Formats: sequence, C-alpha cells, structure tokens
Amino acid sequence: MRAQRRMWTTAAVTTAAVAGVLVFQGVTGTSGPDRDGQAADAKSAPVKPDVHRTALKTSPDGDSASLARRDTEPFSLLGVTWTDPAARVTGSVEARTRSSATGDWTGWLPLDTEIDGRTETGRSGVRGTTEPRWVGPSDGVEVRVLAGDGARAGLPAGLRLDTVDPGGDTTPLAAEPAAFSIEETPSEEPTPGEEPPVTPPSQEPVEEPTDEPSPTPTTETPAPPSPTPSTEPPTPSASPTTPTTSPSPTLPPAPPSTVPQPPIVSRAAWKADESLSTEAPDYLDQVKAVFVHHTAQTNAYSCADSAAIVRGLHTYHVKSNGWKDLGYNFIVDKCGTVFEGRKGGVDRPVMGAHTYGFNRDTTGIAVIGMYTDTSAATAATTSVARVAAWKLGQYKADPGGSVQLTAGANGNNMDHKQFVAGSQYAFPRISGHRDGFATECPGLSLYRQLPAIRSLAAGPVTGLTIASVTGANASGSTYYTRSKITVGWKATTPAAFVKSYELLVGGKPVATVKGNVTSAPATLVAGKHSVQVRATHQSGKASLSPVATVVADTAPPVFSTKPALTLRTGTVNSTAVPLTLKWKATDAASLKEVRLTAPVAKTYGPTTVSASHTAKPATATAWKMTAYDRAGNTAAASVTGTPVILQESAATKSGKWTTKSSSSYLGGRSYSSSTKGASLTWTFTGRSAAWVVSRAATSGQTYVYVDGKKAATVDLKSSTTKYRQAIWTKSWSSSAKHTVKIVVVGTTGRPALTTDGLVYLK
Repeated sequence: MRAQRRMWTTAAVTTAAVAGVLVFQGVTGTSGPDRDGQAADAKSAPVKPDVHRTALKTSPDGDSASLARRDTEPFSLLGVTWTDPAARVTGSVEARTRSSATGDWTGWLPLDTEIDGRTETGRSGVRGTTEPRWVGPSDGVEVRVLAGDGARAGLPAGLRLDTVDPGGDTTPLAAEPAAFSIEETPSEEPTPGEEPPVTPPSQEPVEEPTDEPSPTPTTETPAPPSPTPSTEPPTPSASPTTPTTSPSPTLPPAPPSTVPQPPIVSRAAWKADESLSTEAPDYLDQVKAVFVHHTAQTNAYSCADSAAIVRGLHTYHVKSNGWKDLGYNFIVDKCGTVFEGRKGGVDRPVMGAHTYGFNRDTTGIAVIGMYTDTSAATAATTSVARVAAWKLGQYKADPGGSVQLTAGANGNNMDHKQFVAGSQYAFPRISGHRDGFATECPGLSLYRQLPAIRSLAAGPVTGLTIASVTGANASGSTYYTRSKITVGWKATTPAAFVKSYELLVGGKPVATVKGNVTSAPATLVAGKHSVQVRATHQSGKASLSPVATVVADTAPPVFSTKPALTLRTGTVNSTAVPLTLKWKATDAASLKEVRLTAPVAKTYGPTTVSASHTAKPATATAWKMTAYDRAGNTAAASVTGTPVILQESAATKSGKWTTKSSSSYLGGRSYSSSTKGASLTWTFTGRSAAWVVSRAATSGQTYVYVDGKKAATVDLKSSTTKYRQAIWTKSWSSSAKHTVKIVVVGTTGRPALTTDGLVYLK
C-alpha cells in the first residue's frame, strides 16, 4: 500500500483548492425558467431525485480508500462523505465516471475537500463531505482517496460514495481524457448500493453557537428511512412582489427593499422535492451582509441543466450532508438565472448554511461553476449584484459599505485571520466565503470580481457618456442643430441597476426615461447649450455624463463674396477655356461646406474661396453654388459667364506680321512677327481677358497695354514648345469696353513672337 500511495502521489491529478460550500448548475428545458428568468408553472409536479450510497474500501494502514470501477444506477452528480463532520481529508479525493450517452470514461476528476462539515453540526446524521461534482448523465464510476503526507489520523471513518440522479432530462458532458489507470487490488468492497456501517464520530463536533439550532443527536443508521412527506403548501413561483414561499402567520410582513427584486426561479419552478426538507426554516432578525460562493468542480455545464444541478445540490445537501435543506439562499448560473435556495421565502431573512461561523445575519449566494482561474461571466456577476443589492436594500444597508458581524464559532479565514466565537469583526457588506472561512471559495478570479460586484450593487452608474446626438452635425466636441435633437447615451453599468435617466439642457431636465432606455429627444432654442445626461442608480446615487456643447442655429449662411468668374493662365482649346471661380461664404455659427452643383458637382471646405475650372467657349454657363452651415441651414448663389475667343485676325495690325498655319494653333492659324514695334490691338466688352500665344526657346518679349496704358512686359521664352497658352490675364469688377494691345519688343537674339489671339469673358 505504501508503494501504491507513492504511485498515486506521483501520478495523481492535482486537486485544486477551490471549494467552499456546495452548489450546482442549471435549468432543465422542461422544468426550469424561461431564459428571461421568469419561473415555470408553479403547479408543475416536483421531480423525485434518487440517491445511491456505496461504501469505500479503506486500506489496512488507513492511508487510502477506493471504489473499484463498476456499473451504477444512473446519476449526474457525485460526492464522497464520511461519518464525522469535523474530520477532514487532507489529501486528495478523485473520481472518474462513464458517460451513459457515449460510454466514454473521463479522466480522474478532483473532488474538493475544503467544505467544513460542521456548518449544521448538532443535527442528527450530519456528515463530513467533499464538494459534490456535476458530471452529467453517467452509469459507471471509480473512486480513490489518498491521505495527505503527514496526516496523523489517516482518513476519516465511514467513507462512502454518494451518487445523485436529480431526475429530468440532462445534457451529457464531454468526457475528460483519462490521466492514467492504476492496477486494481483484490476488492473486498460492498456491492454497489450497499450502505456502509456507520462509525460513531471520533470526537465531539464543534458546534457553531449562533447558527442552526441543535436538536438532540440520534444515532445514524446505515439506511436512513424515507423522510415523511411534507405537509407544507406548494411553493409558488417568485415574483418581484410575491414571496416565493408562504411565510409563517406569526412572521411580520417582509420589509420592502430600496431596490427592485430581480427575477428568481422558485423552488416549485426548479421542481424541488419538498419531502426532503420537512423542517420549518429558521429566520434571522435581518440580513447584514452577503457571502458569495462558487460551487467548485466544473464550468462545463449547459444552462439548460441548471435546475437539475440545483436539484442535485439540494438532494446532496440533505441526504448526503445531513443538512435540513439546501445550504445556499440563492444560486446563480453562468447565464445569470437566479434560483431560490433554502426555503422560507426569498424576501425573508432565512438563515442558511453556507459560511461556517457567519451564517447568522447573512445570506449566501453561490455561482455555479469553478472560478479559481476563470472569471465568472458578466451575466452571473450582474445577477449576484442584483440579488445582493435587493436583500441588503430590505434592511437599508449600503452594498458598498462594511458591517460588524459576530462570529458564531472559533475559526480563521483564508488570510489567517482568527475569529473567536462571540466577538465582532468587520466585513464588507458583500464578502467572499474566504473572508469568513479558510477556503479558496469563491475562487480567486471571482473573489477579484467582488469590488466590481459591490460597485454594481451600490452605485453610482459608471461609464456614462453621450454616444450620439441625432439631428445635429458634429464638429470636434460641438454639435450643431436647427432645433430638434435626440441624444443617445451609454453606460457600463447594466440597465437593471439604473432607476432612470434624465436629459439635461443647461443643467435643467427636459426629459426623463426609465433605466432601460438610452435616448431622449429635446427641442432647443437658438443659441449655445450645455447638454448632459444624469443617471440615477437604483440606490439613489446620481452620476453625470461629460458635457456636450450643442449650438442651435436657424440663420442661413451668407455669401459675403458672391461667386465670380475670371480667366486664368493655362492651355486654351476649342472646347475648354481655363477660368477661376471665386466666392466667400460665412456663417454666424459654423460654416460646414460649399457645394458647386452646376455645371459640375464639387464640394469645398469652409475655408476654400476659389477653384480652377474650364468652360466651353461661346457658351453661356451658369455656375451654381450652395453654402451649408453645420446646423443644416443653406444659402444659394450663382454666376453665369461666356468665354469668347477673338482670333489673331480680329486684331488691328501695325507693322509686319506673317500668317502661320498649323493644327496646333487655335483655328489652325496664327500671327508671327520679329519686327520691333509691330503691334496687334483687340477691342471687346467683357470683365476678364487672356492673351493666347505659342512659346518656344526662341520666343521674345512683348509689351502689353490695357486701355492705352502699359500694363506688363511679358516674356514668351520657354524651354519646351507650347501652343495655345493663355500667358497673361486681366480682370475687372464688372463688364465694360476695353482694348488690349501687344507690341513686339524686338529682343536681341530672339525677337519673334507668335500669337493665337485673345479670349475674353462676357
């Protein structure tokens, strides 16, 4: 056996230290709630669970125990128990199971041993237990237990395997691969289903003074008789205003909470077998704090199985642990569905069995799953916060605060803080199991989520910000509108915790909506406004979004400079004359853009005041523009122009000029002269003019006279040959009669110039 022990120690799968108090998962497709959390028909019949017990064979030296691989009656949950609730297994407890759907065996699955069996000590038949493990529909099992190194007392007496069939349809879990197999020793174990003999506790259990009342202990029998059917009336479905169970007539009315009750699946809805829990619940004076737990073991469950898992938990707590009822007051699955736990009324201060030493004045909420390394889903933590806020709100307690709790028993917590029975200790109103008892529960990852859970429960609303302003255009951090807007917002706090939102304009509310609404309309008068959203948490705490500046503007933009056309330099041909369109638009609030809609479509920014275009000669063209401000107001303006080409032959000549022909010239011809003083004069009525020439390396200079006055000296020289070039332009504010005269300078070495004519704009 020593050799076998060494082999197990070397090869066994390490048991994760994660347990706390037992809890399980799910909602069956037929008996559970709808996924919105509404309870199923409360009149539906309860499901009768089934429990099978099989003794484990303990080695002669007391260091190990096992149950050989065997076929079993159907089950979905299992755990190992022993006689003395104060005893502990300091080593490892592992099981592997066979899927009834596939026939595959799992690998070795650790069963957590951190639960303290003394939670309801003093009751007849209370046993020490591992945490139960949900394995899904199974029909085969194997178990091994190994005492820890240095364990003086070895393994506790009365070791047995309890398998639970919760009833109803359940979803098979995927098989975990087997780690390894061990050689079987000849078995002297009882046949499956045989109840092991009961050994009296080796020492008197430590009773928690302020927890469960202690009925006179009775001797545990190998096969406990079936419990007497319950005479309690059926438990109705929970609703936000109706207690889940019928309270005793002597109880005062349940206190109202400062926050709404979340949807809770009643015991009737998850089909609790109330014949298992026939004793009346015990009531506290109030609920001062909430302890959060996880059920350990596995996250690989379907939320469709949550009700079945809760039934399994209920059965295990009562028939395996020997408790009067399910230990937790509330159970939450990873999808966020909340289940009623221990009976007595969800809105009553029912004393549970969840945190040894601190069951009094507290309520227990367990999240189905194992959260040592994995964070609980947002849906689950949101539901935990909702339940905690509601229960604490019944007693006007701030979920974000702290409270003094009186220890009901000697003990210590995970941080090695010692508790002395009868003394008071400070706890956060929402604490983890490990704060009151030396356990990994609720798992390190979930424990680290407790500050966020407290924040959700206590408020205020966080992450509140304006997300959109419909009916307005944004420019930087400012919005512009004519008048009507719809403001949208978002927050990181779930809507379930938000009592209401208010839309503020200039600090005054203009609209109020419920907490599940994230937008509201407003009508603004002309001017600049500060817009905010105020959220009121269900706790009454308020928070404000950052300010958004919204400008209401009904005045249209103005074309302070009307659109105008001028000729520009560039290449001229028979279909396109280069010109410049100029304008200037302004707005009292903020100009957004100016759009050219004809003869082509272009959009210009608010600071652009000109653009280059071309126009067809001898054709009147309307240039239409619209200015837009950021509020959506508009203003329109236009200008019409007709480019006209005057050929060189239309000019009055002076001096010697030679006609040149080429398809590169306008109209196929041009004038050329190298005679100093030779001139050409054009007369026209228009508002802009452009002289058109050919250019080359040998081209010379020209004087330009406008209306008899010298206006410029123009050099036509170019390193590359160019034709039809508008080289010089002149514009006037209005159309009038003008003359343009060009005179050959006679530049030394390159006196020649060649001209195509003159273009003017009318």
